[in-house]
Order: sequence, then C-alpha cells, then structure tokens
Amino acid sequence: MERGKMAEAESLETAAEHERILREIESTDTACIGPTLRSVYDGEEHGRFMEKLETRIRNHDREIEKMCNFHYQGFVDSITELLKVRGEAQKLKNQVTDTNRKLQHEGKELVIAMEELKQCRLQQRNISATVDKLMLCLPVLEMYSKLRDQMKTKRHYPALKTLEHLEHTYLPQVSHYRFCKVMVDNIPKLREEIKDVSMSDLKDFLESIRKHSDKIGETAMKQAQQQRNLDNIILQQPRIGSKKKPKKDAYTIFDTEIGSTSPKSEQDSGILDVEDEEDDEEVPGAQDLVDFSPVYRCLHIYSVLGARETFENYYRKQRRKQARLVLQPPSNMHETLDGYRKYFNQIVGFFVVEDHILHTTQGLVNRAYIDELWEMALSKTIAALRTHSSYCSDPNLVLDLKNLIVLFADTLQVYGFPVNQLFDMLLEIRDQYSETLLKKWSGIFRNILDSDNYSPIPVTSEEIYKKVVGQFPFQDTELEKQPFPKKFPFSEFVPKVYNQIKEFIYACLKFSEDLHLSSTEVDDMIRKSTNLLLTRTLSSSLQNVIKRKNIGLTELVQIIINTTHLEKSCKYLEEFITNITNVLPETVHTTKLYGTTTFKDARHAAEEEIYTNLNQKIDQFLQLADYDWMTGELGNKASDYLVDLIAFLRSTFAVFTHLPGKVAQTACMSACKHLATSLMQLLLEAEVRQLTLGALQQFNLDVRECEQFARSGPVPGFQEDTLQLAFIDLRQDKRDFTDVVMLRTLSRLSWNYLGKHCNYQLRAMKCCSKSKWSVDTWSGQLYGTIQNESDRCSPVHSF
Repeated sequence: MERGKMAEAESLETAAEHERILREIESTDTACIGPTLRSVYDGEEHGRFMEKLETRIRNHDREIEKMCNFHYQGFVDSITELLKVRGEAQKLKNQVTDTNRKLQHEGKELVIAMEELKQCRLQQRNISATVDKLMLCLPVLEMYSKLRDQMKTKRHYPALKTLEHLEHTYLPQVSHYRFCKVMVDNIPKLREEIKDVSMSDLKDFLESIRKHSDKIGETAMKQAQQQRNLDNIILQQPRIGSKKKPKKDAYTIFDTEIGSTSPKSEQDSGILDVEDEEDDEEVPGAQDLVDFSPVYRCLHIYSVLGARETFENYYRKQRRKQARLVLQPPSNMHETLDGYRKYFNQIVGFFVVEDHILHTTQGLVNRAYIDELWEMALSKTIAALRTHSSYCSDPNLVLDLKNLIVLFADTLQVYGFPVNQLFDMLLEIRDQYSETLLKKWSGIFRNILDSDNYSPIPVTSEEIYKKVVGQFPFQDTELEKQPFPKKFPFSEFVPKVYNQIKEFIYACLKFSEDLHLSSTEVDDMIRKSTNLLLTRTLSSSLQNVIKRKNIGLTELVQIIINTTHLEKSCKYLEEFITNITNVLPETVHTTKLYGTTTFKDARHAAEEEIYTNLNQKIDQFLQLADYDWMTGELGNKASDYLVDLIAFLRSTFAVFTHLPGKVAQTACMSACKHLATSLMQLLLEAEVRQLTLGALQQFNLDVRECEQFARSGPVPGFQEDTLQLAFIDLRQDKRDFTDVVMLRTLSRLSWNYLGKHCNYQLRAMKCCSKSKWSVDTWSGQLYGTIQNESDRCSPVHSF
C-alpha cells in the first residue's frame, strides 16, 4: 500500500514538472529552449514527457483547425478578389514597363549629364578637400621656409623659436603626410646645426675679443685717466661760471720728464684752450666697442636646448685659456713703455669684458669665477712686473711705469677689482726706482766733479751774484760789501750739487704721487732716499775725486772749502723737504738727513789726502837732494832743493787761508815733521859711512833754513816756537847740532864695527852724550877707540 502511495506521489510530481516544462516551451523564445529541453533529458521520464508533448500538439492542432474553419468563407472571398487584382496588376505592369522604356530612352542623356555632374561634384569635393589640406600644409611650409631663411641669415635665436612653433604647433596638424615626417626627422639635425652655428659665432666672438682686448683696455684706461684728470681739475682749479671744458689726455702722465723743477708740470693738468674743445670727442665706453650679441644668443640657445651648463663650462674654459695668454708678458716688455702699456691694456680689456658679461647675463659667469681669475691675474702680473722692472735702469722709464701701474690699478678698481697688492708692489718698485735714481745721480755728480775747475766762482756783476745766491743758500755780509769783481769762497760744483740734490728730491716726490701714501710716509721715503744719495752716491763720488792720482793740493783745499759750505746747507735741505711734504722735523720718527756726516767724512778724507800729498811733494823735493858727505868746502847758503821746497811750502800754505784753522795748522805741522824725519833719514842711510866738516856745515845750513821757515809762521795760529819743535830731533841744542849728528852717526858706526863688543858702544855713547867735544876731538876719540880694538875686530875703514 505504502509503495503504491509513494509511486502515486512520484507520478504526480513528475506530471507537474512536465507541465511546467511545457508551459516554458510555449512561452519561452526558441533560442532559449535548449536549457529547458536539457532538463527533460536529464530526467528519467522523458518517454512520458514525449507522450504529453504529443498530446499537447494534438490539442493545439485541433484548435487551429477550429479557427480556420471559422474564417474559411472570408478566405475564399479574399482569393477571389486577389484573382481580379492579378489581371489589373498585369496591365499595370505592362504600363509601367512601357513607361520605364520611355523613361529610360528619354533619361539616357540625363543620366549622362548626371554622370558628368557626379564627376564634377566629385572633383569639386576633391579640390575642396585638397584646398583644405593645403591650407593646413602651407603654414608648415611657410614656417619651414622662414626657418631656413633665418638660419641662412644667421638669426639663430629666431630660428630656434620658429623651430619650436613648427614642431609643437604646425606639424602635429599634418603629421600623417610624408613630407612632415621628413621634417620631423630633420628637427634634431636642425637643432644641432643651430647649436653648431651659434657655437661657431661664439668662437669668432672669443677670437675677436682676444685680438681687440688691448683696444678695449686702452679705451677703459683712457676713460679712467680722463675721470682722474677731471677730478684733479675740480679739486685744484674750480672755475665757477666758466664755459670752458677741460680736455683730458690719457697719456699726458706718461710724458713727464724727471728734469723738471717742480713736482707737477703744467702739461699734467690736461687743460687746453677752448679752440680745441670742438675737436674733443667723447670717448666711447668699453662695452660700446664690443658686440656681445653672439654670447647672449648662444647662451639663450643653449638654455632653450637644455645645454646651458655645457655652454657655461665651455665659455669659462676658453676664457681661462685666453687669460693665461693675456697674462703671458712678451720677453722684451721691459725695453719700452709701450710694451708695458700693451700688456696692461690686454689685461684691462679682458676683465672689462668679463665684468660686462657678469652684469648682463644671469649665471654665465659669477663673482667667484671672476675673483678666481683676478687672483691668478694679480699674482702673475705682479710676478711679471717684478721680473721685468728689475731689468730697467732708466729712472724715467721706471717713473712712467709707476704712473702706468697706478692708472692700471685705478681703472680696474673702478670695475670693483681689489688692487691693494699692486700698490704694495709699487712700494717695492719705489726701492728700485731709488736705486736707478742713485745710479743716474752718480753719473751726474761724477760729471759735475770732473768738469769743475776747483776755483772760487768769480763774480763781476750784481746779476751774477744774485743768480749764484739764488741757486745756493749763501750769506756773507763782508762779501756783499766788497766791490765787484769778487769771488765766492766755493767753486761751481757747490751750487750744482745742491741743485741736483733738490732735483733728486723732486724725482723721489714724483714717484710718491697717487700712491695713496700719507704725508709722513712720503716724507720718510724722501728722507731715506736722500740719505742714500748723500751717504753712498755723493760720498763715493767725493771720495773718488779725492783719491785721484792727479789731484792737486789746490783742488783738495777747494774740496774742503766746498764740503764745508755744503755741510752748512743741509739745514736748508731739511727745510726744503719739510715745505714739500708739510711734515715738521719735530714729528716723531722723522728721519734726519745725514749730509753733515757725509761732508765731514769727505772733508776728513781730503785733509788726510792733503797731508799725504804734502809729504809726497816733500819727498819729491828731497829726491833732488845731492849731499857730498866727503866735501871739504864750507857752504854759506842752504841747498837749492831745500830753498825750492820752502818756497813751495810757503805758496802752498798761503792757499790754506780759507781752510779751517786746525786743518791748516795740522797740515803745516805734519809737513814740518815729515821734512825733519826725512832729513834725519838722509844722515842715517847705510851708504853714509864718512862725513866731513863741510858736509855737516851744509846740512846745518839746510836745517837752519827749515827753522827759519818754522819761525816765519807760514800758518797763523801756532804758539811761539811750537812749529820749531818739529825739528828738535835734528837739533836738541842749537849750539850743538853737529854733536847730535855725530852722536847718531857714532851709534850707527858703533853697531857696524863694534857689534860684538856692546860695552864699547855704550861707553862711547855715554861719553859723547855727557861732553860737548868738537868734531875733531870726537872723530879722534872714535878713531882711537876703533884702533885699540882693531886686533879683536874686523878691519876698520877710515872715518
């Protein structure tokens, strides 16, 4: 039962499922019926489903049949009507065919015309399209043509802008055309071509400024010179209401001569007459001489192309190379001022260009780069100047070089470059300048001393007197009262030397101008240089004159007189330096002039030379002495040579009247002592072994002549009998002159003949010194003593 009930329940479920599937089939679209049928075949009751499906189909067929039967009469009527319509349709078809034939025949020409119209419309459309496309392509072609023209005319920056517009604006609109693809492929090549051409222009620019940097520097230095002259004119000679404009000469400063008698000549002011004003043209600026557009264009082009850093590195590298070339001085630069000027012009021109680039471009060069180049230039320039200036021996050239260096420094200082090291180097050149001045003035002093006649300056008129006094500070009331003609005590080299010392001071002052030194520093420099001139140069010149072989006593006397007056003039030189430097001598650390010491040393050397010269003259006269020590004649007058010698001494000491008293007295005493000593040597010569009374008498007359000369007072100022003491060794007692002579002769002979028996020599000298025997007694005693010892001594010659 239960199984039956279960089977029945399953059958009901299956039937319900089949019913649902049938409804889906009826209501579902044919394309989606597959899943429904699959569900039937997936089950086990598809046979029963087919039965139900067949049953459902039969049901639907019956319904269709019922519906057709219900509408059959209407269908028949419709068929009847349709058959009637078929006949009419055939007629209509025939009419239409006939009409079509007629229409085809009549419309054939129209078709041909329409075909032609179609072709025209097609051509018109193609032409319109072509025009539109050409309107798109023409701007591209025009821009490309413009690009080529700009590159041909070397307008590289506009060409680069045109290339950018062409690439980003025009070519994208017509990018599908083949010629556009060719243009696109050429764009990198065009950029490289623009870069190469702009770089070529930059190289030409660099080469041009390298060649013309001296002209640029010359212009810049000329501007600085004009500005400095204008400033000096405003400071020194302000002229209110004047319509005259000063004309500046850039090279006036280089034409000054050291021989001028004032620190600044009139030419240095740079002021000309108003007639020259129209010819004066404004000096162009250094930047006006150079076209910097290649740099700007190339910089902008490389910046646009993203290669700015490459350009900056290239520019700086090339300029560094040019800087090294500019800073290399020519080997013969020291020979002329033009060599130095061209060297400075090139350096100034280089840095003027770099300064302009610094201020007109953004970052192409920076201050650190400029400072680095300037440090290198400064060190190399100073080294070159030190080397080449050391070869310069002309003080005028050294002075001109100093002025040129100052102008060089002032010019660069205007552009903001530090130049303190240049002014420090000028202080070194100042020492060299002093050395060259000393060498020059050594020749000047030598010429003055060689050309001097060493005679007092004669004066025949008041005009000549004032001229000499104007050249040399000399005051003598007694000389002024004397009538003309009269003479100055000194010779011509005194005012000449004094004026040359002043000229030397002026020359030193010229170098100190524009060095930014204080008055104290200028004063100290001038005083030190003047001291070197006095203590080294002038002193050496005076010593050379004094030590000359052909110098005479008159010249030596005049030198002493001259140096005395020059010594007195040193205070006027002190005042002269004070007046031009405005530094009082009482200022702390002020250097004093050593002129007094210089002239004292020269005077002492001249005095010693006088003493030596006098002694040499005395020796020359004594060489004429020809005593006959064996003569038997008794003379009655002094020897001729001695008379001439005394006359010479009298005339010589007469010249000593202008000498200081002590000098004349010392010279006279020295001459008398030398004369006495020389006469004594005549008696003590080894060749003199025999004497006679006549010879001694003649010698006695000569000594008396010398004593008479001493008593006559050839030089005033000696105390009584002071000068005669020079001859005391010849005559210890006036009455016993021959005893003294014989005593000295005995001493010599005793040594010669009694050398081995010193007791006899001493006994004889003691005996003779206590007694005042005659010559005969003395000779006899000496002869007897020698004879007594003849057996024990060598043979004795007759006395």
